[in-house]
Amino acid sequence: MGEETEREQLQEQNQQPEVHDQLLTTLKKYWGFTSFMLLQKETIRSIMDRKDSVTMLPTGGGKSLCFQLPALLMEGMAVVISPLISLMKDQVDSLVDMDIKAACLNSSMRMTERRDVINRLKAGEIKLLYISPERLRMESTISLLQSVKLSFFVIDEAHCISHWGHDFRADYRHLYIIKEAFDSVGVHGFTATATEEVQRDIIVQLRLDTPDTHIGPVDRPNLVYRTGLRVDLIKQIQTILERHRGEPGIIYCLRRKDVDKVSEQLNDLGFKNVPYHAGLSDNDRHRNQDRFLTEEVDIVVATIAFGMGIDRSNVRFVLHAAMPKTIEHYQQETGRAGRDGLLSNCYLLYGGGDYHTHNSFVHESPNRDAMMDKIGYMFNFCTRPQCRHRVLVSYFGQEYEAASCGACDFCLGEVDMVEDPLVVGQKILSCVYRVNHGESYGFGAGYITSVLKGSNIDRIKNNGHQSLSTFGLMSSETITYIRFMIEQLVGQRFLQRHPEHQTLFLTETGGDLLKGEAVPALAKPLVAKKKKEIARKRREIREEEWAGVDRGLFSLLRDKRRELARAKGVPPFIIFGDRSLKDMALLKPLNKEEFTDVFGVGERKLEQYSEPFIEVIKTYLEGGETETTSELP
Repeated sequence: MGEETEREQLQEQNQQPEVHDQLLTTLKKYWGFTSFMLLQKETIRSIMDRKDSVTMLPTGGGKSLCFQLPALLMEGMAVVISPLISLMKDQVDSLVDMDIKAACLNSSMRMTERRDVINRLKAGEIKLLYISPERLRMESTISLLQSVKLSFFVIDEAHCISHWGHDFRADYRHLYIIKEAFDSVGVHGFTATATEEVQRDIIVQLRLDTPDTHIGPVDRPNLVYRTGLRVDLIKQIQTILERHRGEPGIIYCLRRKDVDKVSEQLNDLGFKNVPYHAGLSDNDRHRNQDRFLTEEVDIVVATIAFGMGIDRSNVRFVLHAAMPKTIEHYQQETGRAGRDGLLSNCYLLYGGGDYHTHNSFVHESPNRDAMMDKIGYMFNFCTRPQCRHRVLVSYFGQEYEAASCGACDFCLGEVDMVEDPLVVGQKILSCVYRVNHGESYGFGAGYITSVLKGSNIDRIKNNGHQSLSTFGLMSSETITYIRFMIEQLVGQRFLQRHPEHQTLFLTETGGDLLKGEAVPALAKPLVAKKKKEIARKRREIREEEWAGVDRGLFSLLRDKRRELARAKGVPPFIIFGDRSLKDMALLKPLNKEEFTDVFGVGERKLEQYSEPFIEVIKTYLEGGETETTSELP
């Protein structure tokens, strides 16, 4: 080792404690935190060392702080490439609210607003600039950025760069121009969802130079996953909404017409909501999104067009009314829930037709085979009784070490397993084999169910299937039970559906099952008694989550947050998240010194908001009001 290199390393080691103290001071001053979350410090170090990097952290894992904090400490301006205008606006509003010099340049701004940002940029008055990948392709933007001192580039939602990602955007594919136009500036990709294949693609497409990689666990332990067969959609949704009355949530549907129908029916039932899909006018979409973000309405029914730009931190549930296309989509969409780290629920109601719908969507795709594998994996997630967290983590190439997640229907004991799954599977597959004998296209799940049930319908008589040995073989079971078993066997690939006719056929693995060489994992559909037991357990978990928190005070604090947000013209979560409000309702601070102990209170938040929230707490306590026993907010 040369003397010069050795001196540099010794100097760096001597500087590290000083830099660490500076990071913690800045963290406390602006964000109100006293320690870093997993991999935040390592990612910040890569940025400040001017190395390229790729970071994957789960939603709620503090990705934004990883680049916002070093931008404050480094010389020059950081440029953040963001895919959506609404996402840019929320990030900039949040930073400005903390007295951080941030701005964005996008097509929604008036000419005078853009000119003002450019003047501030040239004067060195901006530390974080948010722009879209499309804007970076403009020569005028390149020239503007080359005229000022830059600290680094950030590619947010970096999975959009990959053809293998679930939100591919062509303009992200051209971000290699950063390395051509700004060869000495570090580039850092951030994402919450990227398989190992997508991670490699990000590095290649951005032309990163031996980047540091910081890959955090994809698991979201605060999310509870549940899947179920879609039987009576509106009734099932209504049951879930009753459970979460007064809480914000998102309901995802596959098609626009489904959104309109579900939204209208739920409004008729008294569940105030707004629809969102690409078929609405721009004004309607923006208005409905704003009503949700400003907490004017707590439920939105949407297609996946309602996506990455949703930064409301207190979404307590996400309900899929149909199966998402891939695990990546599911991870991204359920990622809207519990961004504040608090317990949140994810429900997935699927049907056999969902597989066919997605199959038709990707029929002309050049990556059809790969996409069909992803759809099959998603259907298996829906239908196979297993630890949901383990499946999601494994999909992204990581190990799940815990024996039980304690946060999914399977691990919470909400799923009753079939006592003899081999026999049940053999009965169903034997029936499929026999009715299909000599048929070109076979029969669908509904018909197979009728034969097994022993239904005396004309179609069965006309086909002569009432004489089969499998006719009435499961006559003691309900139609729902038989259909549930069939969907699980399809999901576990013992049966397959004809892509066009939706008829059932045995797979090679199905043949193994018939011979007793493979055994499915089959769960029973929920019955009334089990549902009551599950409801009781859920209430207990909910009560534990709110232990010590004054719910009446929390409700008043939430009203004050909404009032302040409306006055400032920003979403309420920018003022404070639910986690901070719960902390206030637990600690009940009565002066500024005590208020600093509340989660997420930095210097700026203390200066701006301590007095109005302390006043609410004082008034509440002086009024002699006791903790409410009403429903949890």
